[in-house]
Amino acid sequence: MPGVPSAPDMSTQPRPVYVIGAGPGGLAVAAALRARGVRAVVVEKSESVGASWRRHYDRLHLHTTRRLSALPGLAMPRRFGRWVARENVVRYLEKYAEFHELELITGVEVTRIERVPARADSSDGADGIDGADGIERVSDSAGASDGSTADGPGWTLHATGGRAMAAGAVVVATGFNHTPVIPDWPGRDAYEGSLAHAADYRNPAPYAGQDVLVVGVGNTGAEIAVDLADGGAARVRLAVRTAPHILRRSTAGWPAQRTGILVRRLPVGLVDRLGAIVGKASVPDLSAYGLPRPTSGLYSRVKQGSIPVQDVGLIDAIRAGRVEPVAAVESFDGAEVLLADGSRITPDAVIAATGYRRALEGLVGGLGVLDDRGRPRAHGAHTPPDSPGLYFTGFTNPISGMFRELALDAEKIAKAVARDLRA
Repeated sequence: MPGVPSAPDMSTQPRPVYVIGAGPGGLAVAAALRARGVRAVVVEKSESVGASWRRHYDRLHLHTTRRLSALPGLAMPRRFGRWVARENVVRYLEKYAEFHELELITGVEVTRIERVPARADSSDGADGIDGADGIERVSDSAGASDGSTADGPGWTLHATGGRAMAAGAVVVATGFNHTPVIPDWPGRDAYEGSLAHAADYRNPAPYAGQDVLVVGVGNTGAEIAVDLADGGAARVRLAVRTAPHILRRSTAGWPAQRTGILVRRLPVGLVDRLGAIVGKASVPDLSAYGLPRPTSGLYSRVKQGSIPVQDVGLIDAIRAGRVEPVAAVESFDGAEVLLADGSRITPDAVIAATGYRRALEGLVGGLGVLDDRGRPRAHGAHTPPDSPGLYFTGFTNPISGMFRELALDAEKIAKAVARDLRA
């Protein structure tokens, strides 16, 4: 990459930087590190890169433009179009790993990260040789098997198969949408219809001719509801607890993402007022259809973790009656679903687009680096005060676009790691 400072030959580095997760965030960091002469090893629990993108529903496209979604060092091909389809995202990630000659370990899950202090004596253990305790010590070059060397502290990554990998630094990139969550609604387990999380939804074919309730009006729930309506479901209802902000994905050729980039540094109150003006001008009032305008500000909601819904057909589907907004789900009773307004409905199937957990507790929960909601306290090039050398990327949902922010974070993290190694 242009402007990248020179760095030592990677083969001389005793401990690599381990990147956990071979999604777009992990691959981007590994490529940016490699461009700076820092050896990076990506560890992925599945058998291939981009595992989460392979599991997403077929209809999915990036809500950000192709040009603003490329990762460091490789543009997305023009033939992918402006809004890149899921299968092309997967192709891009495969090509990205190949193009940058990234070092990948697949089929191995890192289960715990342990801090190892600096130590003057690093003679115990040897590469590729089982220790007396039967744990395979996986390290590199002349590095110590337990993660400590005479030149500073490090980390040990404990992984499946009894592996223990020594790292000079660690980047956690296991993904924003890691573990599906379905609320523990009363009566849920005895529901007589079909109940599935949106993570298991692929296409509308299994729901043809059925009455389907989609729970959750984030981008996933909204798009699945439209997909079902377009794909032959007999009836589609969308359960809404809090009215969302809806934005046109593009207006007169101007993508909503660019507006998100421009307003990120502005005061929250100002963006809320601007968002209300734009919303009223570009999005019709759907109150008569059961979906009122939100009462809280757009950017205030973003700061709370709620991203606006990008319209990919939801507005037209609601106005045409093909998707019917209803009240939030309160409980289940046999074949019935009880809603917050007291009504009862009897759908054949319920799809819960109810979000995900980051699920970092097992990995780093003992290090004191997570807040009370299980999110990393530090992000990007910043490391937790008591855990230098431990980085996190991809655990925010920015209004300016996930891929774009992953690319920016990758460069910042690589710069910080290379600086520390030179020091």
